[in-house]
Amino acid sequence: MKNDERPLIACPQCDLLMREIPLPSKGAACCCRCGATLYRNLPDSLNRSLAFSISSAILFIIVNSFPLLGINLQGNANAVTLLQAVQSLWDQGMHLVSSLTFITAIFVPALEMGLMLYLLVPIRIGLVPPGVSPIMRLLQIIKPWGMVEVFMLGILVSLVKLVQDFRIIPGVALWSFVGLTVMLAAVASSFNPRDIWAHLDKDNDGKID
Repeated sequence: MKNDERPLIACPQCDLLMREIPLPSKGAACCCRCGATLYRNLPDSLNRSLAFSISSAILFIIVNSFPLLGINLQGNANAVTLLQAVQSLWDQGMHLVSSLTFITAIFVPALEMGLMLYLLVPIRIGLVPPGVSPIMRLLQIIKPWGMVEVFMLGILVSLVKLVQDFRIIPGVALWSFVGLTVMLAAVASSFNPRDIWAHLDKDNDGKID
């Protein structure tokens, strides 16, 4: 088609350059050469992502403010928070494990939620947050390092092993951690970077910092 003004998009896997096509609600466009997903049409993705991000932030605060679980052995009870668990691993000389736990279960999720809120809250009220481009790139870089679900699986495995010898008392933070895992998955499924750029381009005539 001559003078086709549809935007161009490059496949993230094979770099094939193609024209964007309109999609039905919840539809997805795939690369015609390698089959990789190019973009999706997610209805109301910005508001959904903001709601899930706020919920995640609230649960994250609870997770780090209350004990994950308690252990009761012959009347002696002890409870530990997530940060205390990281500190305990460090004190026991397991510096690598402690550092990885802190980075993947605390630092990266906190940074990701903070960046999401930094982007979505101003957009929701009609403003453009400074530094959108580097923040979007940073979100893509840190995304593989957020491993809350892996840490949750580790907790469950530990509970199965400990319950044979101790009386385990789940804390409020443990249930919040389950909810946090679900909310972060919901954020990942609802957040559509393409909608961010489309919204900002529409409001600012394509001039984004």
